Amino acid sequence: MVSTADVRSLFADDGLPEPDELPWYVAPLPRWLENFGLRLAGVIALVNLVGTAFGFWYYGFHPLPLSDPLITGQFAGEPSIMWAFVPDSPVATLFIAVALGLWWLGRPSEYWNVMAFFGCWKLGLWTPFVLLAFADGFLAGTALPMYLFLFFSHLAMVVEAFLLHRFSDFPLRAVAVAVAWYGLNDVLDYFVPIVGTPHHTLLPGQGYDAVAGGFTHPPEIHTVAAAGAVTLTVTATLLALATRRAKARNDRRA
Repeated sequence: MVSTADVRSLFADDGLPEPDELPWYVAPLPRWLENFGLRLAGVIALVNLVGTAFGFWYYGFHPLPLSDPLITGQFAGEPSIMWAFVPDSPVATLFIAVALGLWWLGRPSEYWNVMAFFGCWKLGLWTPFVLLAFADGFLAGTALPMYLFLFFSHLAMVVEAFLLHRFSDFPLRAVAVAVAWYGLNDVLDYFVPIVGTPHHTLLPGQGYDAVAGGFTHPPEIHTVAAAGAVTLTVTATLLALATRRAKARNDRRA
């Protein structure tokens, strides 16, 4: 039988990285929730791997059911050379799964940590943003349970992002890599697609344009999605740098 002490230990600091004194805006979670998340890091990593698999299926990689083409959905409408830049949320959940998994195994990596922070912050907020901005269109073609699942599961990614400061120093080299990756994503998704048309996640009102070799991008949709994405990349950068600065200041005081 699980005792009260066992339950309390899930929320205690014992054996976990000592939390730094950080501004509320880079460490907004209550201590007990941070501790709980870190205690379950291995489980959360596995859940995110399942989410990654589902995400690739959502974008059109369909090994199951066998009656479906292997490549369908958005993947089928995108040039294969650009596929790495299409499934943004599944890539973000992969980043956090690897970051938490490596820490749980005692082999943390600052590059994975910071990439995970950027991905979970950006996609964890961008997806609910567009789900609300284009709610009528989404609900016209998406069952309400799936709509709610997408909304709240992405918000949970934001919570995960704020576990990382407990074991990451957010070094400049890792922040630079994350800025480069997510900045490139924004360029390809909204401004200069290089091949075909912009590659962001499909939104209501888009259709396939065989002549252009990609999907249509009505300005009233594209502009809103782009504004959200770029804003979140910038704010992720500012939060990462603020976290690094605060942790460095604490180190100097020690």
